[in-house]
This record gives sequence, C-alpha cells and structure tokens, in this order.
Amino acid sequence: MTTVELSRGSAAPSRLSVLRPRGPFWPAWRQSRPLRRVAVGVLLVAAVGLVTMNLLLLDADHGLTSSWCALPNRCADLNARIFMLNTVFTNVVQPAMVALPVLVGMFVGAPLLAQEYERGTVQLIRAQSVSPTRWLTARLVVPAVVVALSAGILSALTTWVWRTGIAGHRFFLDSPFPGFTYHALDLAPLAWSLFGLALGTAVGVLLRRTIASILVSGVLLLLAELLMLFARSHFLPLVHGSAPNSRNHLGFFVQPPQSWLVDSGAVLADGTRLSEADCFADFKICQDAPTVWGDYHPVSHFLPMQLVESGVLLVLTAALVVLVYRRVTRAAL
Repeated sequence: MTTVELSRGSAAPSRLSVLRPRGPFWPAWRQSRPLRRVAVGVLLVAAVGLVTMNLLLLDADHGLTSSWCALPNRCADLNARIFMLNTVFTNVVQPAMVALPVLVGMFVGAPLLAQEYERGTVQLIRAQSVSPTRWLTARLVVPAVVVALSAGILSALTTWVWRTGIAGHRFFLDSPFPGFTYHALDLAPLAWSLFGLALGTAVGVLLRRTIASILVSGVLLLLAELLMLFARSHFLPLVHGSAPNSRNHLGFFVQPPQSWLVDSGAVLADGTRLSEADCFADFKICQDAPTVWGDYHPVSHFLPMQLVESGVLLVLTAALVVLVYRRVTRAAL
C-alpha cells in the first residue's frame, strides 16, 4: 500500500469525527441514547396516529358536504366516525399532552443529575480536563434539545389536527381554552416540557436521590399545572358582555363560539347584578331576569395568553437552570 493510499485511508475517520460532538458533549450524547430512541419511537407512533386521524376526519367531513350525503340518515356512519375520532382526541391525545411535561420532569430531568450524585461521579468533575461549567452545559443541552424537538413536533401535529379536523367542524365545535385542549396546542407543550425538564433537574440536584426526585418532581409539576390553570384567566383583561334574556337560554349568558366563559349571571329589573352562584341558588329569579351578563375570553385571546404563559414558564426555567449551575459548580470547587 502506498503512502497516498495510507493518507486517504486515514482521512476518512477524520471526516467522520468532525460530525461527532466534541469534548464533554460526546459522552453526553452517548448517555442520551435511550432518551433519543424513546423520543424517536414516540414521534413515529404519534405521527402515524395523528396523521391518520386527521385524514379520516377530513374525509368524513368532505363526505358530509358532498351531494350523495344530503340526508342525515344516510350519513350516520360518517357522523359516528367523527364523534369517535373527536372522543379519542379529547380523551387520549389531550391527556397525553398534559402528561408529557410531567413525564419529562420525572424520567428525564429528575434522574439526569440525581444519578450522578448517587454514584459519586459529580466529585470526579474536578479531575477532568474540562471545567465544571462545560461539563454541566453538555449534560443539560443534549436532553434539552431532544425534549424541545420532540415537544415541538408533537405540538405541531396536535395543533394541525385540532385546527383543520376538529375546531372547524360544523357539528363538533370545540374551544381551545377548556379541559386539556389548551395544553395540547401551539406553544404550551414546548414551554411546559422545558419547564418540566428544568424543574426535575433542579429537584434532582437538591435531593440527590433518584427515586425521591422522580416522585417529588411529578407532584410539583402537577401542582404547577393546577396553579397555572387558576391563574390563566387573569393573564388578559376579560371581555364583558350582556344580552337580553331569552327563554331558550334559561337565564344563562351564551358566550361567542370558541370563547372561554369565566363568570356569568343575570341583572334584575331593578339593576341588581346576580352572579352565577346566585342563579344556581335561586334559578327562577335568574330565569325571569330581563338581562344576562358574562365575562369571557374570546378566541382571539388564545395566542396572547399562550405567549404570556410561555414567557412566565421560560423565566422560571431560566431561574431553575441558574440554580442548578450554582449548586453543581459550587459543589465541584
């Protein structure tokens, strides 16, 4: 073999090595192999399921509007398909998206550094050639990128299904605010997943026990989602509406389509304003009231509300990351 052939043979590995992460990022990349495999598997299953669901919804909706399906009794199978797919999306897909940040915090964030403390490998940082800051950055960036990409793709898929196959359907109008719908759309899955990763990592650093960190992270994330649910209605000013009472509405305010009704009631003939609780206590008096009122968030508030919530979560995420850096680097000094 000539010298030229040897040089060519040795050049190939060097080109491949350029594509690999360098320094502390390479072991972090290798350690994240189980996470990457799970993420790819979940994305493949979710993509196939959601794309199939939306194609079936669009096909059924097209069938209902075509000429051969002019009579309702000839479209029972299509209506049943739409109802079934809406039920699956509401009872399976949306709760799964709500659980996503909790699972990320429990099984990705919490063990990330808690295992390092349990094994004692954190103490070896001082013996490495890289600084503790670079080592920690590599340990955090790799799973953060995997989580961000996975949550972003899942959010894009669920938002596509909801906007094109569910929200615009003439028989099953859904609102993006109530239930679990809010957590499955747009920015919410991405912001909550990154927050869950940061919170789980911080809990792992503070407790330094893997099992305890997993349990505490799950409880804290559920509490955070519950607190945000109560605070969400205050992100933007409510829109106040009133209308003449109709016997068809039985003394209750009917909000615009796809809006979020936060509070409502009735106004008596003498101007007394009754709340919804008052109406439930004395249904007859509100039923006979001449005017009903309601405070609601229109559908135009959805994206600004998500921007506000995502901003709050990103600030909390940044604060948790700073806490992790201070605890780990100080322990390594």
